[in-house]
Formats: sequence, C-alpha cells, structure tokens
Amino acid sequence: MTVEQNVLQQHSQKHQQTLLNQLREVTGTTDTQLLQQALQVSNGDLAEAVAFLTEKNTKVSQQEEATYYQTAQPGNDRYISVGSQADTNVIDLTGDDKDDLQRAIALSLEESSRAFRETGITDEEQAISRVLEASIAENKACLKRTHVEVWSDSPNPHDRKRVDKCPVGLKNVGNTCWFSAVIQSLFNLLEFQRLVLHYSPPVCAQDLACNQKEHRNLPFMQELRHVFSLLVGSKRKYVDPSRAVEILKDAFKATDSQQQDVSEFTHKLLDWLEDAFQMKAEEEREGEKPKNPMLELFYGRFLAVGVHEGKRFENTEMFGQYPLQVNGFKDLHECLEAAMIEGEIESLHSENSAKSGQEHWFTELPPVLTFELSRFEFNQALGRPEKIHHKLEFPSVLYMDRYMDKNREITRIKREEIRRLKEHLTLLQQRLERYLSYGSGPKRFPLADVLQYALEFASSKPVCTSPVEDIDLAAPPGGTTASQAAPSTAEHAPCSSPEAPPPPPPSQQRSVIHKPFTQSRIPPDLPMHPAPRHITDEELGVLEGCLQRWRSEVEQDTRDLQGSISRIHRTIELMYSDKSMMQVPYRLHAVLVHEGQASAGHYWAYIHSQPQGRWMKYNDISVTKSSWEELVRDSFGGYRNASAYCLMYIDEKKPFLIGEEFDKETGQMLTGFDKLPPDLKEYVKEDNQRFGKEIEEWDALQVKKAQQERLAAAEALAAAEATASQAAAKEPAPTVTAAPPRDPEYMEQPSPADDSKHLKEDTERAIAKAAAEHEDRGPEELLQAAFTMEYARLLRFAQEDTPPETDHRLQHVIVYLIQNHAPKSILERTLLEQFAHRSLGFDQRCKSIMEVARAKLELIKPEEVNMEEYEIWHQDYRNFQETTFYLLTGLELFQKRSYAETLMYLIYAHQYNKELLLKGSYRGHSEELIAHYRRQCLLKLNEHAASLFESGEEQDVVNGLNIMNELVVPCLPLLLVDEMEEKDIVAVEDMRNRWCSYLGQEMEARLQEKLTDFLPKLLDCSTEIRSFRDPPKLPSYCTLELCERFSRVVCSLSRSPADGR
Repeated sequence: MTVEQNVLQQHSQKHQQTLLNQLREVTGTTDTQLLQQALQVSNGDLAEAVAFLTEKNTKVSQQEEATYYQTAQPGNDRYISVGSQADTNVIDLTGDDKDDLQRAIALSLEESSRAFRETGITDEEQAISRVLEASIAENKACLKRTHVEVWSDSPNPHDRKRVDKCPVGLKNVGNTCWFSAVIQSLFNLLEFQRLVLHYSPPVCAQDLACNQKEHRNLPFMQELRHVFSLLVGSKRKYVDPSRAVEILKDAFKATDSQQQDVSEFTHKLLDWLEDAFQMKAEEEREGEKPKNPMLELFYGRFLAVGVHEGKRFENTEMFGQYPLQVNGFKDLHECLEAAMIEGEIESLHSENSAKSGQEHWFTELPPVLTFELSRFEFNQALGRPEKIHHKLEFPSVLYMDRYMDKNREITRIKREEIRRLKEHLTLLQQRLERYLSYGSGPKRFPLADVLQYALEFASSKPVCTSPVEDIDLAAPPGGTTASQAAPSTAEHAPCSSPEAPPPPPPSQQRSVIHKPFTQSRIPPDLPMHPAPRHITDEELGVLEGCLQRWRSEVEQDTRDLQGSISRIHRTIELMYSDKSMMQVPYRLHAVLVHEGQASAGHYWAYIHSQPQGRWMKYNDISVTKSSWEELVRDSFGGYRNASAYCLMYIDEKKPFLIGEEFDKETGQMLTGFDKLPPDLKEYVKEDNQRFGKEIEEWDALQVKKAQQERLAAAEALAAAEATASQAAAKEPAPTVTAAPPRDPEYMEQPSPADDSKHLKEDTERAIAKAAAEHEDRGPEELLQAAFTMEYARLLRFAQEDTPPETDHRLQHVIVYLIQNHAPKSILERTLLEQFAHRSLGFDQRCKSIMEVARAKLELIKPEEVNMEEYEIWHQDYRNFQETTFYLLTGLELFQKRSYAETLMYLIYAHQYNKELLLKGSYRGHSEELIAHYRRQCLLKLNEHAASLFESGEEQDVVNGLNIMNELVVPCLPLLLVDEMEEKDIVAVEDMRNRWCSYLGQEMEARLQEKLTDFLPKLLDCSTEIRSFRDPPKLPSYCTLELCERFSRVVCSLSRSPADGR
C-alpha cells in the first residue's frame, strides 16, 4: 500500500469514528456494534441512524453478536475499545412527539457535520478546547488573587528555588493537573524526552501548514520542547506551562468549560505528536516509507481471531492506549483475560466472565505499553457518571507471554487446565462449606464445634433439679419471701439423693433483696452450662468415645480439604510461572492517579526514578520521594477516593527507554545542560538569569527593610533614653556614678514584657536567705551561697512531676534548660546574669553582690562559654514562650467558639511547636493536644461553611465558600503532610466527603457551578505548603501572666474531655 493510500484509509477510518462519536453522544448508546449497524442500515445518514436506534429500542432488548462480524466499514484502528463490556440498553429519547425530536436531532447532526467539514475539528477536539479555555481563564484569575490564598506563588523566590538536583514540578495553571501528570510521565521516559528535545521542525514547515490541524502541531512541539528543557535545567522548583496550554487553546474555538478527561487528552496529545513527527519523517525519507518514532514507541498490534457461521476470520488491529474494564475484577491479569479472551473467561481468582465472541492475541507489543483503566460508568437511574472505587491490584513487573500470539496454543492448554482445576476447586469448596457451616436452620456452625459442644454437654456434671423450678425458688423482685414462692423442689425431684439435707424451715429462709445489676447472675450453686439429668457412666463412656472419634475425623477431613484447596490455588497461581512464560517482562514505569468523584477530582502521578531506584510522587509543583507502599495505598483503590486510572509499563528488555545518554567522544554521561541542544540551552539560560535577577532584587529588598527596621529601632531607643534622662534630671543624683556594662541579652529580652520584677524578687529572696545563714560572710561568699540556693530551688522545680496545668518551664528559663539537658556552662552563665541584673541595687548588700556577679561575668573567657550556642538556647526559650502564648490564646478563642480567629493561632502554635520538638521532646508542648484542637477547629469551620452553602442564600453561599477558600483549604496540606497522623487524614476525608455528597443532590444551576469550581481546590492532594497570612502579632506579656493564663485554660480543658488528647 502506498503512502497516499494509507493516508486516505486513515482519513476514512477517522471520519467513520467521528460519525460513531456523534451518534453515541446524541443517543446515549454505548454499544459500538449497535451504532455500526445503525450506520450501515442508514448508509451513513445520521438522521436515519438515530431514527433506527430509537425505533429499535421499543422492539429489541439485545443485539445479535453477528452484527459485529458482518460490518464492512472499519472503525478507528488506533483507539479501539478492546474487550469493553457494552451496555445493550438504548436510551429512548423520542418522548411524546417523536417526529419533532428527530428533526431537532437531525438538525444538530447536520450542523455538527458541517462544522467538521469546514474546520476539520471533531467534537472530541472541541471538548478539549473547552477545558483549555477554562484552564487559561482560571490561571488568569489566579494571578489576581492575593498571596494569602493557597493557589498563589510564594512572594519569596527562595521558596521557589530548586534544591540541588531535585526533579522540577509543573504548576497547575487552573484545572490542569491532568496535564502535569501526563507530561511528567512522558518526560521521565528518557527516550521520549530525547526525541522531544532534539526535534527540529521541517524546513518546508510553512508549506505543510495547510490547514488548522497541521498549523497547531509545530508551535505546540516548540513549546513542549521549552517545557521539557526547563524540567531538565531550570533553577526553579517548578515551571509554568501556561504557554503550552494556551497554544492548545488557541488551536480550537469554544465557549463552554468542563473538567477534562485525562485519557482523551493523552489520546490527542500522542496524535498531535505523531502528526508532528510524521511531517519531519516524510521530509527526511523522501521516496521511502517514513518511520514515525511515536508509532514505534507507543503503538502495537493484536490479532482478532474467531469463527462465525463456520467461517474462520483473523483481523489485525492497531492499538495505542489499551482500554480495560475494572468493574468486577480483582487484578490486572483478570482485566486482561476479560479483554483478550471471549466466551467463558477463566479468571485466576474470581467467577467473573465476559463475552464478546472472539479472541485477541498480541502480535507486536509497543516498548511503552499503556493501560487505560475504565473507572467511570454512567448511572442510568441517576442520570450522571459515577466512579468505581473498588480495589484493583497490579504488579510491578507484568509478564505478557500468556497474551502473545506466538504462545497461543500453550496458553489455550493452560487455560483449559485452569478451567479443569477450577471445576475441581468448586467441588472441594462446596464440600468444605458443608463442614464449616453445618445445620439445617438459619444459623449454622462448624461441625467440629458442634461435636465439641455435644461432648462438653455430655461430660457436664448431672443435676437433679429442674432449672425452671430452681429459678422459681428465688423470690420475685418485689421482695417476697421464699415461703410465698412456688412449692418446694422436693415435690418435683424424684432423683434427689437421700443424703441431701432437707430444705430449711420457712423461719430460716431469708427474703431476697432485688439488686438491679446482680439479680440476673447465675446462683453459685447452679452449673455454668446445661447438663444431662440422667446419664450412666457406661453411656457417658460410649458417647465420649464416639464424639471424640467423630470430631477427630471431621477435623482431619477439614484439614485435608483445606490443604487440597490451598494446593490448587497455588497450582493456578504458578501456572504461568515457568521460564517459557516469563520471556516478555514489562516493568511498571508510571501510575496516574485520580482522587475524587466522576465529576470533579485531582490527578497526580507516581513515577519510578531509575537513577534513584525509588518511586517519586509528582503532584503539580510538589515532587517528593515516595515508596511502593504509598503507591499501593493510593493506586489500588478501595481506600479513600483515590485510585489508578492509567498504568504505563515499559519493556524491561529495552533499557534505552530509560537509559541515560552518553557523550560519543568522551563516553561520559550527559546531565543537565549537556542534554540540551544549543537553542534550548540559550532558552533555559535566559530563564535562569531572570530568576536569578528576581532573587537578587528580593534579597536587596530584604536588606533594605532590615536596615529600615534597625534604624527605626535605634530611633526608638534614642527617644526612650532621652525620656529617661529627662526623668533622671528631676531626681537626686545616685550614689554610684559609674555606668554599668551592657545588660546580658537574656535579661533584655526574656519576653515582650519586662520580667525584671519577677526575677528581682526571686533573687532577693535567695540573697536574704543566704545572708540569714551566713551573717559574717563577704559579698563573694554570699553570692556563692545565694547562687547555690537558687539553683537548688529551680532544680527541684525541674524534677517535679507536675500536672499539665503547672508547667515550671514557663516560670524560669533555668527549668527549661535543665529539662532539656543544656550544657553546665550555659546554666551557670544564665543564673549568674540573674544576680548581675542592675535592678538589684536597692541596698548596699544586694548592690555589692551584683557588682561581684558582674565582675565574674567579665572574667568568663570566650572558650569557656560558646556564646553562639548560648544565644541559640535562649532564642529557643523565647520561641517556647511565644508558642505557649499562641497556644493558650488559640485555646481561649476555641472555648469562645471564635473558630476563624482560633485557626491562625493554632496553625502557628503547631508549626512553631513542631520545630521545637525536632530538637527534643521537652522543648515544646504536646503535639497531639495542638493537633487535636487544630483539627477540631477546621472541622467546625467546614461544618459552618457547609451549612451556609446549604442555605442557598447568595450571601451565605459566598461567605461559606470564602471560609473554605481562605481558611480551610489552605490548611489541608498541613494535615496531609504528616501521613502518619491517621486522625488528620480521616478529618480531611470527612471534610471532602461532606462537599462531594452534594454532587448527587438536586440544586440550582448557580450553586452547581460554584460547587464545580470549588471542588478541584478542595480535592487537591498536594502536600506543598503554600504561603499563609502573617502570624498574629503578640501583645506584651509577663511571665506571671503567661503562667496564670496557661494554667487556667489547661484546667478548663481537663474539665471538658476531648478525643485524641
């Protein structure tokens, strides 16, 4: 076949597929065979095809499978719904006035066909255009948002700077997380990466761009090269692909917007890339059949084999993404079996079957094998699509041998063997079930247990009284005596022992007192279990022997059945494990995941990094290390609302797919800029220079701000000193004229308020006690004694086991330092500075001790105390005080139900406390306590926002969504970043499920539109911490106030129990 004939055939096939798509969209029919039959009957007239389908629905409920084989017009040979389980029910759209409706449908189809003939753009392409329009509009809206929202870039370029050689992320430019997931998966295929980076447009490109479809491919390829080059060599943490999305948008014209299905985008993306490479290939290979690298990488062939009406047929089909049904299957092999073999499918683990009338055998597998998992289905009853959430397992290495045409006969033999084994397995399972569920009534028990219970009954000690009469002897709850009860047991106990004592006389019988919680207990003289009344030793011996023997036989039979079942399961699992069926290995390269519902959600990708030998999670701008365990949890489904929708496997025997490129001359591996051709090197270099300039401007701005702040602080200090000098001039001159040296840093800034009075009282108390015990000692000895007493007091505080409301760390920095094992030199200097404080100069004794302490401070050598370490310890203590203030303020506001104000205090309390706890468990407060109230605050805000949305009032709806967008949504990454905290993850799921539940409810169009815009933000699973509003400013406080408020609020919490504390 010539190139021209091939092109004509492809055009005919695509036109045929376009007609099928239009007919499917109008009628809602998903059965491809039925649609093809309708087109045949109508000779390609869409209006007549619609009429045929609507009439057919009233007469026929199922279509014969023969229609599939009789059709002569081929469908699209590239994207075939292989193995799909078609729904043969046709939606009746005729209504009351069938003729009017058909005329309207015919007019719609005529307009659609005319638009395709004029523009060459299909409905599928217009749908992609609509989502691209929405993406660009959303991106422009993002640029107008303030920095407090979760979707904005951090104003600090250092937060957007790439760390070492960490992979570069892609910015979500508005509902385009599907774009990021697909592009990152393809970029990490190094062979595909090289093809894109080294692509050069045809020389005669201007002549080739003869229609709109061809005109879009070359600009898009150039922009894709730019995106790939930035992913290789950018200094940014993530890059913006807006221009690539805009080029796609400009290629189509539409006005509507919708959430784009990623599989459709992937189909069209590969189609566009194929067209672009085809133009280049045709130019380079004039007169020869051109080789298209996209076809060689992503497309394979399979053979459709079957027998119809006694005639054998074989058709070769081409495929790209291979579609697989998920519903009803346990793992990937079951899905493939259902798609490849038709008739009774011999599944490895289930009884599911699928019929389509033929077998499929792969004749040629592509190097990159992509499976499209169909996790969405249309609910006819509800009139909307729904997502299939159940679990589907897939392996990290997939052996495709059993599906290859060359192994057809071997596979058929093995399938027949599996069928035989499964029949035998069914019989064994039925027999085992009879042993494990014995009985004829509604309640059944294991037979071995039944025999054991019978043995226990027979072996119980016989009793000689009727259990009913024994109970009757007890007094009723009213407190009647035994004399008023039923007749004595003696009248009804012929088997009573003659030695048994007679019942006590009525005068000795006590009345029974009714006790509600003990009345139903078994009296101590009755047996714990029922027992036979009459049984001889001989009878008991025979019965025990039989029951024990029968029980042993039953247990042995059960073990034999279980062993046989286990061996058959193992045989089936190992059926394809011989070396001859493990010659075509495919290794999992990427998993594209969707979280959410059918109408809204978020996409991300897990991609295996060959250089690092581990899985990486690509979630828009966030690229983090991951693991197979995390991938399984998020991709298999059945857990939360996340599951895989696309699996990308690569041929393990073709290492060039992910192999690095080496320099032909030096033999060294090419990395970074060395991978790029000259034009892209220049492009990336310019972008890095712009980013470097942005960092320099930011740094210069920060230096300027710091200088201004220092200048303002100096001016304020000068003004304060001037005021103090004026006040001192009005008072008598002090006795001491020498200016004291610079106050220690710790004494200057223990907290935003002056705590000198609190410390002065503690110090004076220690000095007075030392002076009372050592009256004749000098200042230096008194200082030593007072120092020792004060340290001993603080040490006792540090060692006390106190309740939560009493935290001695807040009372003194020394307690904090002791509990966190600060160096002895730090402790001594800190306490010595307390005695050197100038506030001690109220009498001569304290003044002399202060002077001695200051002299000792000056004698301390730099090598004796590391002042840098000293400042770090005291800064940590100031951070601890500030964290405490954030925490207690947040808890006070929480108790007042001011949740919006509470949130920011608890957010920063949790963040600062977490930083403290990284240095030691006693550096901060209970992380579980703060996390609990942060979580509860978010749940309260979510509940309030949802109730406002449910009201339907415009202002309430706006306020509710503002609460979510400005307060709740930005905080969700904080709860998801630590995936070990299960309660936080559950809380996030509860919040998301509350809003997703509205999808199935009737609501006004305006509310539905707002909900559709909001849900992608809520369902974004990125754990990237975005910028927040500045932390609340703390007022001045003193240590005494801090301790009292903290004690008060913690006491109130202990009186109101909270889950999770």
